[in-house]
Amino acid sequence: MTTHTALIVDDEPDIRDLLEITLTRMGIETLTAPDITSALKLLENHSPQLCLTDMNLPDGNGIELVQWIQKHKPATPVAVITAYGSMDTAIESLKAGAFDFVSKPVELSRLRELVNSALKLTKTEPDADDVSDEPGLLLGNSSQIKKLRNQTRKLARSQAPVFINGESGSGKELVARMIHLQGPRSDGPFIAVNCGAIPSELMESEFFGHKKGSFTGAVDNKDGLFRSANGGTLFLDEVADLPLAMQVKLLRAIQEKAVRPVGDTKELPVDIRLLSATHQNLAELVQEGTFRQDLFYRINVIELAVPPLRDRKDDIELLANHILERIAREYECDAATLSHDAIDRLKEHDFPGNVRELENILERAFTLCDADQINASDLHLGGGMASDGSPSPGISEACPSLVPDGDIDLEGYLESIERQAIEKALEATRWNKTAAAKKLGISFRALRYRLKKLGME
Repeated sequence: MTTHTALIVDDEPDIRDLLEITLTRMGIETLTAPDITSALKLLENHSPQLCLTDMNLPDGNGIELVQWIQKHKPATPVAVITAYGSMDTAIESLKAGAFDFVSKPVELSRLRELVNSALKLTKTEPDADDVSDEPGLLLGNSSQIKKLRNQTRKLARSQAPVFINGESGSGKELVARMIHLQGPRSDGPFIAVNCGAIPSELMESEFFGHKKGSFTGAVDNKDGLFRSANGGTLFLDEVADLPLAMQVKLLRAIQEKAVRPVGDTKELPVDIRLLSATHQNLAELVQEGTFRQDLFYRINVIELAVPPLRDRKDDIELLANHILERIAREYECDAATLSHDAIDRLKEHDFPGNVRELENILERAFTLCDADQINASDLHLGGGMASDGSPSPGISEACPSLVPDGDIDLEGYLESIERQAIEKALEATRWNKTAAAKKLGISFRALRYRLKKLGME
């Protein structure tokens, strides 16, 4: 069994003793130093799997030690011990490259969680000279996507909050998921939530949970998103859509690492890695007063930019082929290929909806194309498409008599018409799918796709 070693740097003997006893009981050998000079001498001859350093030391600042270790021993995660309430100092240490921080007085349960997370990094640490560019969820060979993959690998080694900035459909959630999967919390849950999709009156309950009977409709206890993500990662997508009242409560939960369920009288500790994203300009929203500056400062410790698809057009062919293979597997059909003119047409397109738009374009072309090869004309990029790549609504102009009076569920209504037409065609052809597809004027592949989509198989 491999024995782990930790370096403890603190000028207070009592703190050093407390940390040393705690880590020894966890089966970790310890080295101790009262100042930066002594710590650097120990680091010349040892390569510990973890370093715990106080922020204020007799001969300098703990951040100086963080920076030295980042440069000379990047495989060693460093956690900084800060004074109680020194959130600015903690954020400064995270920006300098610290793995995490713990506040004085040190809570031993929190310390143990931090140590265990740090040691998980050493189990999967790759050789510095042999770091492969494994694409994972972030496909592409362009310089922009390779840079993004390298950034996610580095950020996965930290517990610092990361703000992912990028246009709609550019893959921000995939980036967040890669940071989670490559970090020490990969065994824990990854909880993604679209902040703009939660009604404001339900937000507190959704985020922090509630006690049974705390309000009308609360028939059971509910954990909430923070507690559901305990031990893992919470990804807040479209964080700019949070109302100001919820921003205040979110800030407190992040700073205190605890939540209070609706109807409860006590706070419950949570251990999460926070990632957030939006396609909006948060700095401008702060200036306008619609987003709190202190929350922005807290979630934007490290900013990561996701490039739009139009800036990495060399990746379009690879992405398109991958998407077509996935669609074919999903609907149990033979895969379609793209002609050269179709690939050229895709590369000419600006993709305001990014990768999500590419997916919509290809799914539509796949289902409507009669042949096994998709040509440029099958992409319908000259018109008839919405900005997100979905077909433009136009049924009321084409078939005004089909639209009933009053409010309707358009999607459900169109699905019911489609279902009826398919059923009639199948009945008329004695359930021969090939003949039914011909009767409907669509390809066999398109019929199979619709049968699966409508749950009619």
